[in-house]
Amino acid sequence: MRLPRICLCVVALWFGGLVETVAADSPQPIKVVIVGMLHGHVNGWLRADRQAALELVGVFEPDQAVTRKYQDRYQMDGVPFYTDLDRLLEEQKPEAAWVFTTTFDHEKVVEACARRGIHVIVEKPLAVDLASAKRMAKLARAHGIHLLTNLETTWYASLGAAYRLAVEEDRLGALTKIVSHFGHQGPVGINSPAEFLAWLTDPKLNGGGASADFACYGANITTWLMRNERPSAVTAVFQTNDPETYPKVDDAATLVLEYPHTQAIIQAGWNWTFPRKDVHIYGRSGQLRTIDANRFDLRMDRRKDPEVLQAEPLPATRGDAVTYFTAVIRGELDPRGSLSSLENNLIAVEIVEAAKRSARTGQRVVLPLAN
Repeated sequence: MRLPRICLCVVALWFGGLVETVAADSPQPIKVVIVGMLHGHVNGWLRADRQAALELVGVFEPDQAVTRKYQDRYQMDGVPFYTDLDRLLEEQKPEAAWVFTTTFDHEKVVEACARRGIHVIVEKPLAVDLASAKRMAKLARAHGIHLLTNLETTWYASLGAAYRLAVEEDRLGALTKIVSHFGHQGPVGINSPAEFLAWLTDPKLNGGGASADFACYGANITTWLMRNERPSAVTAVFQTNDPETYPKVDDAATLVLEYPHTQAIIQAGWNWTFPRKDVHIYGRSGQLRTIDANRFDLRMDRRKDPEVLQAEPLPATRGDAVTYFTAVIRGELDPRGSLSSLENNLIAVEIVEAAKRSARTGQRVVLPLAN
């Protein structure tokens, strides 16, 4: 059947209006800047599928050799690069800054961004020490910005399943022990970029060695599993087993966290045979151990072997860093209580700070810490 010309016009007008409405309702990409390119995780950000969510409007990096490397690698000719952070923020007026500087420089970036109302995402850990973390938190709260921390393990479906089963559904019963393992063969062993290696092995710029690089994962995840409860005390041993390679920092660290009815053990190292980021959770009724980003095993009967399971994908808004942080900045998600939250990562920094004190003094350190 052929429609009269007048009907066709109405349909065309209606359809055109619908397209315009959909386009108008589609959120605009968030204007974001990269601050620093000394952290090797910047490669993952530049490779990520982010075009629909984020518009990269500028990069701050004073090291011209590093700048040229990334411009060539990712064809970034159309992106303006700056060696002056204040100028970048004033000229580009971003909504958010994603930070890939040394950990020591996180505080300076937050100070520059917070007073301009710019949200900040830093790569783990939040800060080199507790005093710096507290100053950053004060700035973020005073200026009403999000200050979020990005950890690779946040986006592991296996950890999402672990939290659901152990915490939300209480399938394992009362938790008695959490044992986590984080690290790899060391930044030298995995051929980290020279600019990354230079500050990873600097106790001031990194806040330590393997203890700073990897204990933060265990502190972050344990705090999450314990519903942001602070441990009552921390005892730690740091060692440098390869002083020729890492003369200034530790390459092996073990932390013991005390809770009223639970112990948590965090093992961080630059001397693992193979890379690992896994967590073992033990309860009165069962145990769960993550294997990798997507698999875990569950054992609920001592007479049966653990069952290896594939974790369900995380919800779409929580499946990756770009999607999640974009939703938070747009006000679609509340980050409180999450692995990325300021509350969680302040406690995580406090745990690592207590571990440093314990390793240095050989004493058990009681929390909360004064500084």
